[in-house]
This record gives sequence, structure tokens and C-alpha cells, in this order.
Amino acid sequence: MSSEEILLSLQDVSVSYSIRSGFFKWARSFPLREICFDLHRGETVGVIGRNGAGKSTLLRLIAGIIEPDKGQVLNHGARVSLLSLGLGFVPHLSGRENAVLNGILLGLRLREIKARMDAIVDFSGLGEFIDWPLRTYSAGMRARLGFSVAIQTDSDILLIDEILGVGDEEFRAKSNAEIKKLLRSEKTVVLVSHQLPAVKELCDRVVWIEDGGIKDSGDTQSVVGRYVEGMRATA
Repeated sequence: MSSEEILLSLQDVSVSYSIRSGFFKWARSFPLREICFDLHRGETVGVIGRNGAGKSTLLRLIAGIIEPDKGQVLNHGARVSLLSLGLGFVPHLSGRENAVLNGILLGLRLREIKARMDAIVDFSGLGEFIDWPLRTYSAGMRARLGFSVAIQTDSDILLIDEILGVGDEEFRAKSNAEIKKLLRSEKTVVLVSHQLPAVKELCDRVVWIEDGGIKDSGDTQSVVGRYVEGMRATA
């Protein structure tokens, strides 16, 4: 449940970049247009929409990775972490070295990562493979490592970008249980996922992004229902 305390506000924010439209021509693309909403302490907000609708761009904006072209992102002193699997992974480095780099990118200090390394290795189940080069890892092993580092963050706002259901069946159960534990805490969570049953189960409210703008927002069951109807109508 959300409280009245606002941690972060998006006020009419737009993000654009140039794309080539011809040999000598450029045009502006707007992955986000005039986005407005607040994030309250302790709430879980689901973000849904088609591929390419602007969901991941929205998370990068909230995380401060990119700046808006228009509007303001007002952060009222909240620590923000973007949990995106494989962020900053380098193939020729070992799993342990990548865990350190990944942790730093997520906002942890070096001493914090070292103190939590045993927990990272234990949760990932990689064992001796933690010191093997990342290029030798399967996709499932990379997912295990990325998730195990991501859950070590200690932030006020967690931005979760499509990391539900990673790895093999055993690890999916383990990781989903950990995600649910995080979502039931006092942290504010923004969850991007195509897994609508998980969104309905976990989220207090939902924002539907379509063509870079907010198509709908509000009560989880209602918005997800309208989203499903819309997808069926355009199928």
C-alpha cells in the first residue's frame, strides 16, 4: 500500500533523440511524451505496454541515467537503483569481477560488494564457476549472476526491468520468491513486466505506456483488463 509521502515526481517529461530519415535528413523520435505521475513510499507500480512503447526508457529516466528534453524529474532525496539483468557485464572478465562492476553500477560501494560476495555466490548457485570468464556462461548462468547481484541493492526506489522468471525452473522459483519479498517491503518498486498475472498479483496500481505516452493508469485490475481488451482488439 502507498503512503502520502512522494519520493519522486515526473512533471510533463519528454525524451527525444535524432534518427536518420534519409541520406541527408534527420527527424526527432519521442520515446516518451509528456509523462506525469508521482511515486509514493511503499507502493508497487506496474508499467505495462507493447515492446518499444517506452517502458525501459521510462525506467532509465527515473534512475537518472538519461535526462528529459522537456519537463522535470523531481527526486525528493530518494536512492534509486535500476535492476536490469546483465547491466555492464564484460565477457572476458570472471563472474566475480563482473559482480563487482555490476554492483558499482547499481550504486553499491566496493566494500559493500565485497562484504556481500559470499551471499551473491550462494544465491546464484554458481559455485566454482564464479571465477570462470563470463563468455563461458550459458544465458541461464548469466541471469543467475545478474539477479543475485541486483537483489543486494539497498535503495528507496527499485526499478525492476523484466527480471521475473529468469534462469531455469528451480532458480525462477527462488528468484520470484525473492522479488515478492522485496515487493512486500517498505520499498517503492516500479515493475516493468509482460507477465500480467504477476503484475496483477504484485502491483498496487498500473501505468499503461503506449507510443511514448500514458494511455491509462490507475487500479491494477481495471487497467490490466483494459490493456488485454486493447491487445485483443488490435491482434
